[in-house]
This record gives sequence, structure tokens and C-alpha cells, in this order.
Amino acid sequence: MTPVHFSFSSAFMLGLMGLAFHRTHLLSALLCLEGMMLSLFIALSLWALQSDSIVSSTSPMLLLAFSACEASAGLALLVATSRTHGTDRLQNLNLLQC
Repeated sequence: MTPVHFSFSSAFMLGLMGLAFHRTHLLSALLCLEGMMLSLFIALSLWALQSDSIVSSTSPMLLLAFSACEASAGLALLVATSRTHGTDRLQNLNLLQC
């Protein structure tokens, strides 16, 4: 395993572990998701540079566009939940109370 592959794998795993074990606030969960998407984007763009094919060079930009849409939807949900519930703590959000 090369050091570059190890660093991107560990960055993705740290984001995944942060998402799984540190779920107190919605903002921290969104930041963990963004860290995972950023590590996937960098790994996919490095793979596209190494493969030297035209078809695989568009996939990092597509992933970046989906990541921006995911971030905007997450921030909209964060604003909506903080306005309705007064906090962004995930323990206070109950879907059955809507």
C-alpha cells in the first residue's frame, strides 16, 4: 500500500468513524460527510490523472457537483431543524413528533 493510498484511506475511515461514533450535533455529522466526500474526490482525481483516459477525467467533476448539492441540502436541513427545534442536537430530533 502506497503512502498516498494509505492517507486517503485513513482520511475516509476517520470521517466514517466520526460519523458513526460522534453523532451529537447535525453540523458535526455534516462535516464528517464532507470530509469523506473530499477524500473520495481527491482519490478519484488522482486515479483519473494516473489512468490518462478522457472518460475517467469527468468523474471527479461529477462527484464534486454531487458533493456541492449534498452540502447545500444538508445546510438547508440544518437551518430548518434549528429554526423548528431550536437546536441541532440529533437526540432531540424525533421523526414521530412532526
